[in-house]
Amino acid sequence: MATPSSRPRTSRWLTGLDGRSRLVRLSRPSRPSSVAGPGGPAGPLLAFAVTVTAFCAAWVARGSFPFGATGRAINDQANQYVPFHRALWDLAHGQAAGDLLFTWRGGFGQQFLSDYYTYLGNPLSWLAVVVPRAHVDLAVFVVTPLTMGLAAAVMTVYLGKLVPGPWWQRGVLGAAYGLCGWALSDASYIPMWLWGLVALPMLGIAVEWCLERRRWPAATVLVALAWLGNFYTAMMATMAACVLLLIRLVVLDLTGRQRLRALGRAAGAAATGILLNLPLLLPSFLSSGAAQPTKAGAFDPVRLEIFLTGMLPATHLWGGRPRLYIASLGMVLAGTFVLNTAVARRTRLVWTVAVVLVAASFQFPPTQYVWHGLAVPNGNPYREAFVFSGMLVIVAWMCLAHRPRPLHLAVTAALMVAAAFVLRHTDDFGGATWYAVLGGGAVSLLALCLLARAERHPRLVPVAAVLMVAVVLGESALAALNADQRRSREGWATPAVTSSGSITRHFEAVRSADGWPAYRTDSGSPQTSYNDALALRAEGPQYYSSYLPAATFEALEPLGYGYKNDGRTIFGADNPVLDAIFAIGARVRPDATGDGWHADRFPAPPLVTLRPTLAFTSPAPADSVYARQENVLGAAVHEVPTPTRTGATWTARCTPGTEAFWYSPDTTGTLRTATGTSLPLEARMTGVVRLGPVPASGEVRATVDSATTGPSVPAHPIGCLDRARLDAAIAHLRATGATRVQPDGHTLKATFPAGSTGTAVIATTATPGWQCSRPTTPFHGLLAVPLTGDTTTITCTYTPKGLLPGLAAGAAALVTLLTACATTLHRNRRTRSTPEPPAGPHGGTQDAADLRSVH
Repeated sequence: MATPSSRPRTSRWLTGLDGRSRLVRLSRPSRPSSVAGPGGPAGPLLAFAVTVTAFCAAWVARGSFPFGATGRAINDQANQYVPFHRALWDLAHGQAAGDLLFTWRGGFGQQFLSDYYTYLGNPLSWLAVVVPRAHVDLAVFVVTPLTMGLAAAVMTVYLGKLVPGPWWQRGVLGAAYGLCGWALSDASYIPMWLWGLVALPMLGIAVEWCLERRRWPAATVLVALAWLGNFYTAMMATMAACVLLLIRLVVLDLTGRQRLRALGRAAGAAATGILLNLPLLLPSFLSSGAAQPTKAGAFDPVRLEIFLTGMLPATHLWGGRPRLYIASLGMVLAGTFVLNTAVARRTRLVWTVAVVLVAASFQFPPTQYVWHGLAVPNGNPYREAFVFSGMLVIVAWMCLAHRPRPLHLAVTAALMVAAAFVLRHTDDFGGATWYAVLGGGAVSLLALCLLARAERHPRLVPVAAVLMVAVVLGESALAALNADQRRSREGWATPAVTSSGSITRHFEAVRSADGWPAYRTDSGSPQTSYNDALALRAEGPQYYSSYLPAATFEALEPLGYGYKNDGRTIFGADNPVLDAIFAIGARVRPDATGDGWHADRFPAPPLVTLRPTLAFTSPAPADSVYARQENVLGAAVHEVPTPTRTGATWTARCTPGTEAFWYSPDTTGTLRTATGTSLPLEARMTGVVRLGPVPASGEVRATVDSATTGPSVPAHPIGCLDRARLDAAIAHLRATGATRVQPDGHTLKATFPAGSTGTAVIATTATPGWQCSRPTTPFHGLLAVPLTGDTTTITCTYTPKGLLPGLAAGAAALVTLLTACATTLHRNRRTRSTPEPPAGPHGGTQDAADLRSVH
């Protein structure tokens, strides 16, 4: 990076004795020790400590678990992340029903590898396996500040590689990055996304190594680590790294050949690092393609004033709006960067244009789609906001390292106050923003002015340091608290409890009824989370994942299971016919007092049953859910009358002693039975519900209180179950079904009596990836294999699509990396055995292998 002659260059390309140009870093004469350099531990440790302290201080102030009774889990943190981490604990401790590729818990058996990569990829998530299972949720919460702190520490190292300077100043700005608005307001409850915050500075370091023509294997490893955590934010961080590389290629004094070689090394490191993750990446990509589709809306950029308000410190805007800010200290320095004449003009111009263009790309639909991997953003459309915050921190550091003038700082601080005044009427502009802009801005300006006078008055340095640390810590804690408080007012973000006496008793009741693989245990309702089967070690249908296959939804929804999120969340249904179809032999229910849980056990067919070769056709009306259930069960067990309607009341007649059920998946309201029981109807979330025993009169009556009762109720909402017929059907399935079922990881083996013919039906959905010892056959969406009497055993193995080619590509990338490492080691040995070159003009040497610094 070129600088005016009045200041020493921080980096330049020097020509060694072999005539080759190399990037050489120049340290300032005043740098006291290696601790001030990029590799010193003090700066990263400071950044880590400030970040973790600020975030946890907001927890304490809010009274959130574990510092109070307020729930900590927000939205999917309760429904997905905590349950998946509990499943990871089970996997690590050998108590999972399945393995890394497949789990039998949830959705009646689903892939697990893509879920692992998406929800558990953050390496710090493995902290959850070293604590007792009862405290996994606390470990999940702790992953957030630890990941933010690690991101701050790595950013501190990266800043030192760009421009050398005092360790504590880098540490403070590293903390400003770890506590950026995106981390505090958008991703603080999403542990896997937070790894993108770490990935950005890691990839920045890899870029610098590629420019220096050093440590290509290490750069490749950093790319691999970035993509190991979560491909979504890793993709955004990689795109940002491309921007950083282009900026550095422009501002550094390089020849065309040197630029091409740097691009080649960077491209090679990126390709190899990503390929190392292909065993995870490719199956996840293919699983996403096979998943139940969602209705993502088109990107609609926010108004300009809202976008700019998102840059003001401690601002939390409603909904999916951008949170682009960093602490006021960083904002003042970033704004002053363009005015700092101590930084070379070309450097200021290129970085300023890059920052502006990156911000503008967030508002332009085509480039916004590029940031999101050519997909319509689902949810918050500004998930790449941390990229902009990272660039702000970088220019803030370059400004601080070149000692900005107090006048320029004051102008920038005044502009920030003016912007806050102009934007004060923006939706949800809160008081915390004024505290940050006025209070934090004033303290930041004071600290920076004291620092500017520190050359003449060294005693001011500790004062400035304390003020800078205090303003980032205090202001960020306020921003985190503000985000928590404002976000909790939105219904989707109401904090949920993930540890309680009731949840513990629920878990114990499920475990007491465990009979896997002889039968499944359903965790019942009310649910603690959408993934109760994973969280409570049950084997029911409850499952919530972005990878829920369309094949699973298409198999379960017609049978009367409720769903949400466009079909990516499946709920349970307390229905004996469905229990028989899916081998459920126990269900947990709350006690009458509501203080505890108990398990009900009942006969169930085995996990693999035998059906006649000739498909069964139900005599019930074909458009009813009861007919669809009977077609899968293979027996007629219902009466399905045609009801009469009087106003909002439906009346039908069934055989006394049978059990009546109701199904109207498009109805929202309240269902009232003849006995006065009220049942909530939540449209597609509500599956088949139990009305109760049919009285001696044979009359079944149900009243629906809903504004849309007419068109929302199907022609045959009522079905009456004959328990004697169902018991006979179950007995037949048990008598003819598999005599032994062995689910082992992602493989299932079933043994039948000799001479068995028909269709062997496995109580799991026929999702892509299953391969059986005999060709499979369609059976109402379930996995089925025809038996012709010449075999007594079938074996089915689940292999995620793309795993084998992913492993092959990953192995090739690993060989490439190991070869590069071996080549580097060999070259280093040869270099050490070569006599030292003659001394340079100043008594030092310009060793061809030493590219790090010249003193």
